[in-house]
Amino acid sequence: MKPCILLIEDDHDMRELVCGHLTHTGFDVQKAEDGIKGQALALQYEPDLILLDLMLPKVDGLTLCQRLRRDERTANIPILMITALGGTKDKVTGFNSGADDYITKPFDLEELQVRIKALLRRTKRAPVSGISQQEILSFGPLTLVPERFEAIWFDLPVRLTHLEFELLHCLLQRHGQTVAPSLILKEVWGYEPDDDIETIRVHVRHLRTKLEPDPRKPKFIKTVYGAGYCLELPKDEQLLEFSQLINDYRQEKGISTSQEKVSIS
Repeated sequence: MKPCILLIEDDHDMRELVCGHLTHTGFDVQKAEDGIKGQALALQYEPDLILLDLMLPKVDGLTLCQRLRRDERTANIPILMITALGGTKDKVTGFNSGADDYITKPFDLEELQVRIKALLRRTKRAPVSGISQQEILSFGPLTLVPERFEAIWFDLPVRLTHLEFELLHCLLQRHGQTVAPSLILKEVWGYEPDDDIETIRVHVRHLRTKLEPDPRKPKFIKTVYGAGYCLELPKDEQLLEFSQLINDYRQEKGISTSQEKVSIS
């Protein structure tokens, strides 16, 4: 079965150009010219990927992206934003609204195709077979559960997006080491990127809000300025101290700490 792509773009010429190219290269493409129709088609078809323009009539792209992320039927569909707004703040806003990737007009159709294939490959891979037995899935208080795109963090499950899971997995393989942005982008996003690392910064920030007691003063996912990011997990003698810190944070935020420990087979 052909992968289904939903293209939400109000410019007729752009819509037909992209649709024709993707259809020719083996995709089933559904089209919408405004945000309302786009949301309706997303719910109807539950496509494998959504190409979303920002400047849409009726409902703008950012608002639509947020709506799609809040709806469990579309929450995990990868979204690639297409827009003429290429500034850093625009990209950060797009990622914060829930986009997985971002491409700026005018763009090369071959580049668009590479990004689409990278997103599909990452989000549609079989989690169990996609990770080899040699890869690290557990260290200290952190265990990754590929089947559910979930982390067990100090004995409690934490739901992650596909991107957050892949990013954390990438850092866990090299815990205690500094991982360069270029390696993260290649391994997590699956293509050779440009020098813009705002993509990583936004998703690291999201990950910190789920794992750190104080995301503004990270203790586990640290920035090594000018070099990359480092996942520092507490060792045996530090576990009790950090466990108490995490529990205090959970109680302050009203997060239940009474769940039974999750066993990982």
